[in-house]
Amino acid sequence: MKTVKDICLAGNMKILCEGDSFEREVTGCYCGDLLSWVMSRAQSGDAWLTVMGNVNAVGVAALADTACIILTENAAFDDVAKMRAEQNGITVLQTEKNTYETAVLINGEINS
Repeated sequence: MKTVKDICLAGNMKILCEGDSFEREVTGCYCGDLLSWVMSRAQSGDAWLTVMGNVNAVGVAALADTACIILTENAAFDDVAKMRAEQNGITVLQTEKNTYETAVLINGEINS
């Protein structure tokens, strides 16, 4: 079992918001930036990889019950989104890697 914390450490990711889900198991990965698409397709327990660091993304993560949000390519995370993530207990991480590289890392971690 790999947790959000394990993924964070393996990828040397920056913690932008350490929510209640930091110790949550990551069971998969979903990549996408179109919020309505993610909302209808991401699975509970997925690490969600995106460049959308706004309050709407936090809402989608809550609705889809993702394990965390990972902002790839050092995408920005605004203050309003951070406040909402804290209120909802959602962990938000940031990496300089692109989405593909991050997905490969996560796949390797959860399948090791």
